[in-house]
Amino acid sequence: MMNTKLYMTGGSLLLLLSLAGCADMTPQEKCTAGGAVLGGVAGSLLTHQSGVGTVGGAAVGGVVGHEVGKGGDCP
Repeated sequence: MMNTKLYMTGGSLLLLLSLAGCADMTPQEKCTAGGAVLGGVAGSLLTHQSGVGTVGGAAVGGVVGHEVGKGGDCP
């Protein structure tokens, strides 16, 4: 029970700090990060939670997001 509370507190703090780091990103950087996240999730789902699939999907998604961000199509 104690470990669960510790992990939840640590995870919440890590999430808060990581979101605070995105405040001064350019729109293209936000597109790149968003593409990497979506690609990682898609790669994980398509490869049944394979680590290689997740990393590969994140890499491909990041490249696609970066290119989409160049055209200014990202909020």
